[in-house]
Amino acid sequence: MTKHINDITLFSRQNTPIDTYQLADEKRITGNPLQSVQNHFESPCKQFNVGVWQSEAGSWNVSYSEYEYCDILEGSSIITDSQGHNLTVKTGDKFVIPAGFIGTWEVIEHCKKIYVMFEPQLEHNV
Repeated sequence: MTKHINDITLFSRQNTPIDTYQLADEKRITGNPLQSVQNHFESPCKQFNVGVWQSEAGSWNVSYSEYEYCDILEGSSIITDSQGHNLTVKTGDKFVIPAGFIGTWEVIEHCKKIYVMFEPQLEHNV
């Protein structure tokens, strides 16, 4: 099926709702950060999503089943893996978190990022 110019998703022309939430108690480590997601695009197969995420200061456990590209627009965070190795990310940093990553995410100062997520299909044993 051929796509046309009207099929392009231009974030600034969308009226995408912003969903705000706080983390579940079982994920939270420190603080009670208010977070928001504005998911501007979801593919028909629901495996590919693009949007904007924001969070106040705090830390929580993460477990990624998806691949996530991140472009930090504001603030800074520390991402720590399950072995205790960490990476500080800040405004201007761009990176990919691989599916299977387990660790923690700590927002040091209000963080805003563009995310691009791809959720691979689960393989079924036949």
